[in-house]
Amino acid sequence: MRHSFLLPLFLILAGLCLPGISSNSAFASESPAEMSQEDAAKILQDIEGEVLSVERSELPGFYRVAMQMQGRVVPLYLDNSGKFLFSGNIIDLQQRRNLTEEHFRQLNPVAIDKIPLDENLSIGSLEAPDKIIVFTDPNCPFCSQLHQVLPQAVKANPRLVFHIKLIPLKDSSYQTAKTIICNQSLEQLERAFAGKNLPVTDCQTEAIENNLALAQSLGIRGTPTLVLPNGQISPGYRPLEELLKLIKENKVEPK
Repeated sequence: MRHSFLLPLFLILAGLCLPGISSNSAFASESPAEMSQEDAAKILQDIEGEVLSVERSELPGFYRVAMQMQGRVVPLYLDNSGKFLFSGNIIDLQQRRNLTEEHFRQLNPVAIDKIPLDENLSIGSLEAPDKIIVFTDPNCPFCSQLHQVLPQAVKANPRLVFHIKLIPLKDSSYQTAKTIICNQSLEQLERAFAGKNLPVTDCQTEAIENNLALAQSLGIRGTPTLVLPNGQISPGYRPLEELLKLIKENKVEPK
């Protein structure tokens, strides 16, 4: 799987103006009290936006503030004293994870029902209530491993349906992906994953370009990547039990 550790700055800094933020002297770093939403709102009152929540972050000495700004919720980091604000990416070097990006995605789930499902391949019943979108590349080894798990997941839980969107991130994958989409062939996708050549098929389709544009708009830059039933994005391969657990934790509860 390809990784990109830097969340585009516009997602964090769009519209962020800091006109001489004054610190809240009543909230000092030595104070044992937890920072409240009201505290954070007072400290950040000069920033155009609404503080939605405050919690301690993985970064020692900092709180993570969820702030509604220009139609999105962004994670900002405010130190214990209320004097210093950080809006960049927090990287967990040991686990190679961009924590800021993960929190941004958690705060801004994808509207999965608005993702077009035409010209997709699928595994599972189209009537199944729990939809998962799988962004995959036919020449990606981790995608191949995940693909083998999907039928097992459906067998274990018939309420699942996986909709497969091909995004050829590798140049060598473009024609293969186009052939598969033109023929709407799950068998050909599985042949590609097995390293077998496919006959060249051509057709007029914008599906690949649409899939790539959609992936870019969602901040998806690697394969495989899942969009889970509740709209959370999860990159990477998962073995069967982990995959089922992940889906269960991110399912949409019936109203």
